[in-house]
Amino acid sequence: MGVRVTTGSVADEEKAAFWSEMVSRTLVPVEVHPLTGRPFDGLLESHRLGYVRISTLEADAARLSRTADLIARAPRTEPQVGVGVQVSGRAVLEQDGRRAEALPGGLMLYDTERPYAVDFPERFRTHLVHLPSRLLGAAERDLRHAAGSAVGPADGCGPVLAPFLGALAASARSLPAPVGDLLAGRVADLVSALVAHLVAGRATDEPDGPDGHLVRRVREYIDHRLGDPELTPERIARAHHISVRYLHRLFENEGVTVSRLVQQRRLEACARELGRRGRTAPTVSAVAQRWGFVNPAHFSRAFRAAYGVPPREWRSLRNDEAG
Repeated sequence: MGVRVTTGSVADEEKAAFWSEMVSRTLVPVEVHPLTGRPFDGLLESHRLGYVRISTLEADAARLSRTADLIARAPRTEPQVGVGVQVSGRAVLEQDGRRAEALPGGLMLYDTERPYAVDFPERFRTHLVHLPSRLLGAAERDLRHAAGSAVGPADGCGPVLAPFLGALAASARSLPAPVGDLLAGRVADLVSALVAHLVAGRATDEPDGPDGHLVRRVREYIDHRLGDPELTPERIARAHHISVRYLHRLFENEGVTVSRLVQQRRLEACARELGRRGRTAPTVSAVAQRWGFVNPAHFSRAFRAAYGVPPREWRSLRNDEAG
């Protein structure tokens, strides 16, 4: 879909409101406030690739705000993470008390579940990519640490991700559905890498507590061994030369127990894989076993408790969305 709000389409005072409505319907509810006294002009084009929504916005200087009130009044939907790819003009993102600037070729990352605002001080063009947060396989804690951040065009995974998303936005309208589904999986993987890059960078910028480095090592150890059904607190403690009791004490301030963290990360990996479409999609039981679940009944109960639906229904819903 594509919508342009021009100086002759509606009355001047209605243009920003009309564009707010179109952006809200397409992405998430936001308010658009022009930053100049000139008549407002904007373009919105949006396409869906599987479970990924990729949109291009081009407009005069404006501020896009997603307020707590808008979030509270909006119908409940699956949490989304957004990535902005700045094509022209500057973008200044504010979220969770953080402020980050994205220049042309740069990236910014935000969480639509919490208030944020983006200032575009001059006429701009940007690509916005939205996808379900759970499909990234990233912990909620990591998403909170990464949101409200930007990556320069030459930093980290920026030189890989920005051109890829830009090319995807340019070709989205012409891609067959099966190709779009496969590319959506690659988008999820690359955005996961962006989150990991931002979290790692923030960890080096912020002072550690006495055990912060060890907690990160344990988390990395868990993430690299999710498929091992013997990934127990005992094994984790032994690998780090600490007692099980000390391991549990390390995680007292993390808001999750070690066992719960392992299960949560496994479920996130399963949900991400089950949400991808393909001609030779693996069975639910094969996905569960690949990520360390040995008891199908236990996996089904845990998945339903976390996602509200059984794993087979989750797969069906994701496929329906992609279609």
